[in-house]
Amino acid sequence: MNKGVLTFFCGKMGAGKTTKSLEVSHKQNAVLLSEDEWLASIYPDSIQTLEDYVKYSGRLKPQMKKLTQSILAAGTNVVMDFPANTISQREWFKSIFSEIQAPHELIYIDQPDDICLEQIAKRRIEQPQRAATDTEEMFKIVTKYFVAPTPDEGFNTTVITVKGDRFIFSRKEAGWTDR
Repeated sequence: MNKGVLTFFCGKMGAGKTTKSLEVSHKQNAVLLSEDEWLASIYPDSIQTLEDYVKYSGRLKPQMKKLTQSILAAGTNVVMDFPANTISQREWFKSIFSEIQAPHELIYIDQPDDICLEQIAKRRIEQPQRAATDTEEMFKIVTKYFVAPTPDEGFNTTVITVKGDRFIFSRKEAGWTDR
């Protein structure tokens, strides 16, 4: 049986990962797993700091890995709205798909800081429950840990960049090089 494709996202806070994950999951008719939704459901009102996020996210990941592998093994595509913003986070994703030899796609949304901050401000208005954590201060703290994906990590990567008011898409196979 063919395995489903695992799609996951890299991009700074406010880059548009959640918006893109919804779009991709609908387009692929895939199961969408959202870290924010799972954390809010299982640990309501528990995440106020980056340390809280790291703690509760770490508790969630072992079960999410098993669930995702089961869905992929059944031949269904999975879109994970979980961050792949550090090398260790991407290694976790790699363990999910590589252990069961499932295909994957990493979508890297490369947005400038000013656009991310505009989108975070908009999100605070649209989702007031996130006002305490979706701040410029939190953006700066989290962005210190952000590491863009590189070819030597070995992911099939689609990079989305902004040029003026247009989005530019480029597909990179594992081990890609820019010329």
